[in-house]
Amino acid sequence: MHAYLITAKPGRLHRAVVWAGRWALRALAVTVMVALGAVVFSVRCARPVINYLATRAAWLELWAASVTGIGPVGAALGAGLTDEFRTEFHKARTGAPA
Repeated sequence: MHAYLITAKPGRLHRAVVWAGRWALRALAVTVMVALGAVVFSVRCARPVINYLATRAAWLELWAASVTGIGPVGAALGAGLTDEFRTEFHKARTGAPA
C-alpha cells in the first residue's frame, strides 16, 4: 500500500521541483566529468612537449655543469624524485585490492 493512498499526493509544483533538481544534479555531474576529461586530455596531449622540454633542460644543465665545473644539481634531485615515484607507484600497483 502506498503512502499516497493515506496522505495527500505531492502537488505538481513539488514534483516539478524534484524533477528539475534531479536533472540539475545530472547536468552538474556531466559538466564536472567533461571538465575533468578536458584537463586530462590536454595534459596527455602536452606530454610529448613536456618530455622534449625536460630533455632539453637536462642537456642544458649538463652543458652548464661542464662549463662552470659545478655538478649537475638537478640530475641528483631528479634521480631521487624518480626513485621515490617508482617506490610509491610500485606500492600502489601491488597493494591495491583487485
